[in-house]
Amino acid sequence: MSKRKSKETSSVNGECISQVQRILRERFCHQCPNGKLFGVQLQYKHLLELLKRTTIHGESNSALIIGPRGSGKTMLLNHVLKELMEVKQVRENLLQVHLNGLLQTNDKIALKEITRQLQMENVVGDKVFGSFAENLAFLLEALKKGDRDSSCPVLFILDEFDLFVHHKNQTLLYNLFDISQSAQTPVTVIGITCRQDILELLEKRVKSRFSHRQIYLMNPFDFKQYLRIFKEQLYLPAEFVYKPFVQKWNKNVQSLSEDRTVQDVLQNHFHCSKDLRSLHMLLMLALSSITVSHPFMTGSDLLEASKLCRMDSKANIVHGLSVLEICLIIAMKHLNDVYEGEPFNFQMVYNEFQKFIQRKAHSMYNFEKPVVMKAFEHLLQLELIKPIEGLPVRAQREYLLMKLLLDNNQIMDALQP
Repeated sequence: MSKRKSKETSSVNGECISQVQRILRERFCHQCPNGKLFGVQLQYKHLLELLKRTTIHGESNSALIIGPRGSGKTMLLNHVLKELMEVKQVRENLLQVHLNGLLQTNDKIALKEITRQLQMENVVGDKVFGSFAENLAFLLEALKKGDRDSSCPVLFILDEFDLFVHHKNQTLLYNLFDISQSAQTPVTVIGITCRQDILELLEKRVKSRFSHRQIYLMNPFDFKQYLRIFKEQLYLPAEFVYKPFVQKWNKNVQSLSEDRTVQDVLQNHFHCSKDLRSLHMLLMLALSSITVSHPFMTGSDLLEASKLCRMDSKANIVHGLSVLEICLIIAMKHLNDVYEGEPFNFQMVYNEFQKFIQRKAHSMYNFEKPVVMKAFEHLLQLELIKPIEGLPVRAQREYLLMKLLLDNNQIMDALQP
């Protein structure tokens, strides 16, 4: 009986842990609109009011959401859209078009995507249009239900807005902003960008049609608020299935936030980057250590996660090199020290390596020159060394001038046992 009971308990724990990981991973990864917003209440109110005027009152608008990467621009927009979608009138009428500057690299691709998202492929058919403006105007005309007042409001969301600026003549932006100023179909254009100088990149005719509404997200919170955000991000909701576990988990999170080690880790992280995306990355790595046998997060988990976050990628590569390749890097370092950072070629490195072999003849195998050349080329492929630019490429491989892309600290760290 006791065995069966313990088996049931472990299965509940296993199920419980998987539920915890699912909830928190969704929170950390998907910018889900169910989470909480921190320090952007004014911006939230401003954007909500702006979109309500389009979706409910039929006004056309345009705005830019500006802030560094990871500051919560997309999350803010998702929260606002979630609240808007709770209104029946908006849910039934609002049409959304999501474009991304990384995907829609020119106006032709962007127009195809707009047509697809508005489900207008059948309406457009094989029609031939004289210009981009005609095509877009036709699409919006087709969305009207009979008169201007009953047209469906359309929300254009342009992610990586600064990349659309580089499209030929900025035709897409010109036409979208032009429509948002006209009294036709209610249209709102929301641009999301991390560039502060975005208005300087717009052409004069585009800038004149933009409403100049700008919503800034600058992560204004201090460390106390950052600590509170840390707790809020880890707390489990009250409606979680396993009630006793929720209490234990949330109590553990509270004690973590008061732990001096955890506060030091978070303080270092806060000073490096106070954006929420990097905090989510830290918590995601710490969460991956949670198992049935280790059901609660500890300070050592966060410390280990912090080390992984700040780990030097090049030092990691050096850790995985062969003995010969490490010897070559040491030879390059020695040449750098002797010649004060002047470029070197393979022949110089090989000569230095030969001197090293003569000194350590009893403990080091003497590799043939082609093998050493192969190791040297592998370091070039790994981008640990690079050729000097602006030199003739016709020179023999052995005499091409190179530069070491590792500093002394990275090399010394990699050589530590």
